[in-house]
Amino acid sequence: MQQSESQSTGAVGARSEQEPSNGEIVRFDQVVKRYGSNVVLNELDFSVAPGERVTLIGPSGSGKTTILRLLMTLESIDGGVIWVNGEPLSHMRRGGKLVKANETHLRRARKSIGMVFQQFNLFPNMSVRKNVTEGPVHSLGVAKDEANQRAEDLLDLVGLSDKIDAHPTQLSGGQQQRVAIARALAMRPQILLLDEVTSALDPELVAGVLDVLRNIAQTTDITMLCVTHEMSFARDVSHRVLMFDEGQVAEEGPPERIFGDPQEERTKSFLKAVLENG
Repeated sequence: MQQSESQSTGAVGARSEQEPSNGEIVRFDQVVKRYGSNVVLNELDFSVAPGERVTLIGPSGSGKTTILRLLMTLESIDGGVIWVNGEPLSHMRRGGKLVKANETHLRRARKSIGMVFQQFNLFPNMSVRKNVTEGPVHSLGVAKDEANQRAEDLLDLVGLSDKIDAHPTQLSGGQQQRVAIARALAMRPQILLLDEVTSALDPELVAGVLDVLRNIAQTTDITMLCVTHEMSFARDVSHRVLMFDEGQVAEEGPPERIFGDPQEERTKSFLKAVLENG
């Protein structure tokens, strides 16, 4: 049964002094998420350092995508607190305590976070240029000339400078996903969330998108949280890999240890199944 807002607020108020240290850009503090009677995240604790690239792996239903959706404020939590840059994301300060965030707080808080989804979600009636510049101009107040220059630079980064005036229907799935990556980066997020960004692509298009993300990981200091079943990509780009099972971190460590010498039986069985199917 979900807590009422007053119950949740009281519990949060008791922990409101336990703020993240300066070494954390994201912190999940005893976060609970339920869908009906199904507990998807069970008092989850984990943190991410600025500039760290963290990959979340695990079976379907283990809570990985839910974590990204909570950070994008597409879902609300049922317990605990999410912190971003030392400030509460899921809550706001009032009278020395933390209370559930309102929409104004959420809009402000999520400006530092960008997300690339499984589906490309491009505006089909807009050119590639317009898809990339629309957010910075209308949400961030960036001047059109500056937004255009940023779009050109980012489309060059993702290898699509020659498609800047095309429309999404004229692009392949892989090209559309690369535009979606450029669009997310155009908002200058500190944190980039990647949710199975190759799962909707034909196999021959996957490598190009992953190469773009590898390049971004190697050439920027952006913090990345990635959900993927592409284990070679996770090995290449991650500083740390978290294995999720039943809403909790079952095991975590550097990719060379998680993939080369996993300690937990659940991790071993999951990786065996994924690699055999891959």
